[in-house]
Amino acid sequence: MRNDRTIVSRAIQAAGNAGPRAALLTSALLSALVAPTIHAATSTGANAGSTIETVVVTGTRGRERSTTDTPVPVDVINAEQIATAGALGGELAQVLQTLVPSFTLQRQSNSGSADLVRPAQLRGMSPDQVLVLVNGKRRHTTSITGIDAKTGRGTAPVDFNSLPNNAIGQIEILRDGAAAQYGSDAIAGVINIILDERPEGVDLAVTYGRHQTDFSPTGNSIQDGDTVSVQGSFGTALGQDGFLRAGFELRDRDQTNRAGFDLVPFFEDEANVELVGGRRNFRPGDADTEDRNLWVNLGTTLTDAVSLYGFSTYNDRDAEGTGFFRYPVSSANVLSVHPLGYRPVTTGDNRDLAATLGLRGNAAAWNWDTSLSWGENRFRSGVRNSLNPSLGIDSPSRFFSGETRNDLLSLNIDLDRPMDIGLATPATLAIGAEYRHHGFESRAGDPESYIAGPFADTRSIGAQAGSGLRPEETRDLDRDVVSLYAELSADLSDRVFTTLSARYEDSDDFGDTLSGKLAARWEFVDGFALRGAVSNSFRAPSLVQLGFGTSSTSFGAGGALTTVNTLPVDDALAQALGARDLKEESSTNFSVGFVAQPLDGLTITLDAFRIDVDDRITLSERIDCNAGTVPAGAATLCASRNITAANFFTNAVDTRTEGVELVVTYVMPLLDGSLDLSLAYANAETEIRRVNDPLVAGVILVGVEERNTIEDATPEDKAILTASWRNETWSLLTRATYFGEATRVFNFGGGFEPEQTYGSAWQVDLEGGYALKSGLELFVGASNLFDQYPDKSDSLINYFDNLPYDVLSPIGFNGRFIYGGARISF
Repeated sequence: MRNDRTIVSRAIQAAGNAGPRAALLTSALLSALVAPTIHAATSTGANAGSTIETVVVTGTRGRERSTTDTPVPVDVINAEQIATAGALGGELAQVLQTLVPSFTLQRQSNSGSADLVRPAQLRGMSPDQVLVLVNGKRRHTTSITGIDAKTGRGTAPVDFNSLPNNAIGQIEILRDGAAAQYGSDAIAGVINIILDERPEGVDLAVTYGRHQTDFSPTGNSIQDGDTVSVQGSFGTALGQDGFLRAGFELRDRDQTNRAGFDLVPFFEDEANVELVGGRRNFRPGDADTEDRNLWVNLGTTLTDAVSLYGFSTYNDRDAEGTGFFRYPVSSANVLSVHPLGYRPVTTGDNRDLAATLGLRGNAAAWNWDTSLSWGENRFRSGVRNSLNPSLGIDSPSRFFSGETRNDLLSLNIDLDRPMDIGLATPATLAIGAEYRHHGFESRAGDPESYIAGPFADTRSIGAQAGSGLRPEETRDLDRDVVSLYAELSADLSDRVFTTLSARYEDSDDFGDTLSGKLAARWEFVDGFALRGAVSNSFRAPSLVQLGFGTSSTSFGAGGALTTVNTLPVDDALAQALGARDLKEESSTNFSVGFVAQPLDGLTITLDAFRIDVDDRITLSERIDCNAGTVPAGAATLCASRNITAANFFTNAVDTRTEGVELVVTYVMPLLDGSLDLSLAYANAETEIRRVNDPLVAGVILVGVEERNTIEDATPEDKAILTASWRNETWSLLTRATYFGEATRVFNFGGGFEPEQTYGSAWQVDLEGGYALKSGLELFVGASNLFDQYPDKSDSLINYFDNLPYDVLSPIGFNGRFIYGGARISF
């Protein structure tokens, strides 16, 4: 709740084996104790300087616990923090990137669907290795997977940006393996998004912002990315103690362009160099997006023992990204149609709908909760300003590339009760059952988007930047899952709390699994505690990974653009190339932590973790159908389907991710207001422990590019320092964020594998507000106030100066974003 602002020990998780960083962490901890210059996690309300603990419900199914009482780290983000995050366009994923050090978002560009549905990571793990809940109920995932993305490549995660910011009352981030408690996918942790349930009042807000930046690659000052966000919500009482809260959010964000001047590749002739060279032919940057959101959350008492609750969210997003420029003299162009070349525009129509209805109550000694949830994501992809060059001048310029649909139906029954087992306080026993039905369906694109025309011998086949899904690549899949769980939690003494969880889960296509978790907290001295957990988790391949097929354009031999078809593993060509049936990912999780509250208003948490994942699902390297090592049968299939290169999903690697996280928060009264300070630091390192099936069709399944994606493409370090001051009239927030270095490796063939490490970077954000007695608050702010950019890409990677910056650094390459707006509550 907005008025329950407190010290959140944003116990940003941690990973095991602190070894080489022990000195650094010890120094940071001592510095924090002596002179806390720290990042504001929350506000406290009237009694600044005294700790009012934030209560969380995620992590144990017993009684609610404070953030410092939990046996594993749980971050809490409240509605006020979300509203003042200064996130670009109000995107929830960007809000989490701004506020949570363990959460990483790299804004993709020229990456197909990943431009439009952004994958994000928790603890440096894959985006689909975190379980997302809304009001404690499992959220469905997107129906697409970003094949062209650098991070999150080949995953189908939850689309955070389909959830409106003003619908959220609180977000709880459990950073620990939790499959035994919540089911599959919870390898890296759980993000529980709790919707606003205030029974009264109206909130309205409007924000406008844009990028104002000095762009050194071209020497220009740029103003673009104009963004408008309009939000509204209202609440009313239902019955004596019920509520209904509903609202809307509209977002419109214009595209950005951070291309350099084109030096024109060597394969252009002299005449076309004069016509095309020196222009900004490419468009790396953010997509043009329009989001329309609706939401409702309600609860009411039906009888003394039974309550009804329900909630629903709806998102409709229209987005336009960009493809790479097609040069005039190339097999991807028809010169008489585009004498100066062209740049395709990728299009996406994303529809996301979810609804839950449930009853809860009590009978005898039991509390019970039963619910039915349904969610669906549908994505229609296409491309305009494009060509199927093999059709010549008869080619359309706009294509429908295909449609995917992913849905989830869940039925849950949860029960808990206190149990007297001879301890000073009753233990809590929780049991439950869950049934889930998953569905995935894909539909083929326009025939003109993939057929080979009369000029196929000399020109590229398929719509550029959006070659359509072929009928033989479509799928209609489903999965039924039944699970049973039990959890026993107890205060063994007034200083020791422990919880033991187990879950049995059986799916009709991957068989059964058993997971368990043991977690404990020991307060050895008043205000000082140790905590830790050990668990195992699992994740079955998503139906999207089993059934998704697409084509994408990437850099191939010599840096030239190459079309690569991603095939379902049961596809005849994939099987001929060596694909094998996918297996479940399995993991073991270890965590240990320290919590201290040495002074009134000061909280310190330090946690470490290690996650070992076996049979991790990745995309194979692209396999060139013309390579001499490809089996003859596979080469024949490639020729018959006009496919030049392909890849597919594999269980190719075993990985280990480990790291540490430190959080210090301090709250004190200052100038008739409250000052919140905090420092939050997160480190996560991933390494490949073993490569399974290293060779398929003579090709290394996990080559330098995929190894780079898993191990080095995401910054290992991130720190956030924030100071936030507020009284009844004024507010001021300043935030400094540190992003560690990241490395990019390309494989252009023939042993040419250019590599570049992009250095660390700092970003400073600032926001100020003035509140009138009428309830109106005016605010202005800047994200990336000092207009910082990552390192420029060198000449081997920047594609002839067209792409001066890489997407790897989470600081992005859009530069400064200035915004302002108004909020009113009544």
